[in-house]
Amino acid sequence: MAEGKIIKIAGPVIVAEGMRGSQMYEVVKVGEEGLIGEIIELEGDKATIQVYEETAGMKPGEAVIGTGQPLSVELGPGILKMIYDGIQRPLEVVKEKTGTFITRGVSVPPLDREKKWEFNPTARPGISVTPGDFLGEVQETEVIVHRIMVPPGVKGELVEVASKGSYTVEDTIAVVKTKDGEKKLSMLQRWPVRNGRPYKEKLDPSVPLVTGQRIVDTFFPVAKGGTAAIPGPFGAGKTILGHQLAKWCDAQVFIYIGCGERGNEMTEVLEEFPELEDPTTGKPLMERTVLIANTSNMPVAARDASVYTGITLGEYYRDMGYSVALMADSTSRWAEAMREISGRLEEMPGEEGYPAYLASRLADFYERAGRVVTLGTESREGSLTVVGAVSPPGGDFSEPVTQNTLRITKVFWALDASLADRRHFPAINWLRSYSLYLDSIEGWWKSKVGEDWKELRAKAMALLQKEAELQEIVQLVGPDALPEKERVVLEGARVIREDFLQQNAFHEVDTYCSASKQYTMLQVMLRFYEKALEAVNMGIPAKEIAELEVKDTIAKLKYVPEEEIEGKIKEIKKALEKEITALSQKIEGGI
Repeated sequence: MAEGKIIKIAGPVIVAEGMRGSQMYEVVKVGEEGLIGEIIELEGDKATIQVYEETAGMKPGEAVIGTGQPLSVELGPGILKMIYDGIQRPLEVVKEKTGTFITRGVSVPPLDREKKWEFNPTARPGISVTPGDFLGEVQETEVIVHRIMVPPGVKGELVEVASKGSYTVEDTIAVVKTKDGEKKLSMLQRWPVRNGRPYKEKLDPSVPLVTGQRIVDTFFPVAKGGTAAIPGPFGAGKTILGHQLAKWCDAQVFIYIGCGERGNEMTEVLEEFPELEDPTTGKPLMERTVLIANTSNMPVAARDASVYTGITLGEYYRDMGYSVALMADSTSRWAEAMREISGRLEEMPGEEGYPAYLASRLADFYERAGRVVTLGTESREGSLTVVGAVSPPGGDFSEPVTQNTLRITKVFWALDASLADRRHFPAINWLRSYSLYLDSIEGWWKSKVGEDWKELRAKAMALLQKEAELQEIVQLVGPDALPEKERVVLEGARVIREDFLQQNAFHEVDTYCSASKQYTMLQVMLRFYEKALEAVNMGIPAKEIAELEVKDTIAKLKYVPEEEIEGKIKEIKKALEKEITALSQKIEGGI
């Protein structure tokens, strides 16, 4: 292990000499306080290091000691329910050790070494094991069973397995006889954060991640193992959308990375998440959640590590066969950290000062998402879905981070400040957003929900686009100047816009809408539009149609509980026929 001396300090970037023999991305201890750093450039015996803590007060001549290890995370029971910083230090434990203000150089193990876990063996001695095979189980939280796996690179005969009982993460729970000799295994694994964890095969994204948010699931769905971007200006509702995804999406494990967000926003998340109740189990949502907090006033280099730390934890639970969702909020702050470090390295800047490798770094991150067949003798499936929030300055979607993210991700939920100002939430602009998973998940919707799902969605989107075209005319001449048919288009689109796309995250029923309820709601709203068109063709004025009582019943449909929805739909269909018939008779009678 190399030992050198600091010769240059530029904020979080330092240069040390005498580091010959060091490796790229090796972790080093910097200065008298032993701050954690990572080698990001090597030239001769000089190493450029990014330090994950504040470097104020450090001076040239202080020692830099190599560890011989890359930046890694600890994997094992005890990850869930934790709040970590960007380099996997448990903040609650750090607080107990140093007080409210984190002391520089504090070193705390990410997983509790004292806590004992109830280990239940599932493998028996004498069998042949390969990476990914299950050795046993631990009830990590009330809702998640932690499967203890053979780590990558270990293969051979299982000589010994611990009996059922209580063990710490460092205790030996199995012995495997490999070709290089016997290897003792504990519940603890380490994995370098910049390397994706291995798997057998990547599967097509054919199953949707159902979120319970109508505009997401029906109009711009994301598949399990897919990637999505949420660009939006300040106040457009990124955090609430993140909460809704965490609470309602049908992933079993949720990882939230607060990457460079403002301290008060992250405080809100840290206070609210532990209070949220998991609707499927009735237990606190934290029972299946990991939070990584790295606010804008924390060291800038740690932002870079935080996204890799989060995605490695996600891959670990994916390898157990779980469906994992990860939210990074926000990748713009991560890119800003890259820009700052690149500037201190005196690299040639790219567009808007960002480094030339911005696109490849973003791609490396998002490409680690996927629905996969995991390692192991028994074939099992796991998925890791990645959603990245982007905070473009001034809501400008043409800036490099947003544009590069859009080239990589398959779903674009464009948050719109003007919709948020009109109190339309989720403030996803239906004309600017898109999803490239529609064809691949169509089979799931057809088999599980309704044969004509895609046709209904296409009709609704065409109606909303037609409304946008007509709005330009309306602003010039007013709605009264439009022909009757086009006034019906406005009315039909308004029903979908206000009664389907708008959703109240704080209403006990409307906060979540199942896929089948979304389908039936859209069906009845399009039926209303078709009936309205028929009525106009019979000579009924559009103004009369807009005043139908059944419209109010359709508007309240989103507040109807799931079990009552079928009865309410039948009621609406009858009322619609009755009211349209009454209007046509009134016209025919010349009243």
